[in-house]
Amino acid sequence: MSSIRFFEEDVTFQIPHPRKTSTWIKSAIAKEKRTLGELNFIFCSDNHLREINIQYLNHHTFTDIVTFDTSEVKGQISGDIFISIDRVQENAQKFKTTFDHELHRVLIHGVLHLVGYSDKGTEKKATMRKKEDAYLSLRK
Repeated sequence: MSSIRFFEEDVTFQIPHPRKTSTWIKSAIAKEKRTLGELNFIFCSDNHLREINIQYLNHHTFTDIVTFDTSEVKGQISGDIFISIDRVQENAQKFKTTFDHELHRVLIHGVLHLVGYSDKGTEKKATMRKKEDAYLSLRK
């Protein structure tokens, strides 16, 4: 069974328009010629995500997103994507954009990681940004 689910961990946050957002994410997955498995977005605080970053990746920094790929079937997207609501708010201000726009950028960023895109290195980061922008333009 395929699904996109939204959870909160140590924060109070409800994603605006969950059905609309799920439809948009499913469309992006299809455009990448993948199928949807089980995809969980977990919204949390900076401190919670930093602890995950330390525990699983040995990175002692704050970040906006940590993605865990749980795919077991080739071509199928499954995973747990942890998103810091604190960091999304801060980055929206830093990049002079809306919270909603930045949130959707981070959501699709996690999906693109699961598809196989990387943001390590200048070229790969530029490719990832182009993909994010393309999918952000398809939001309705």
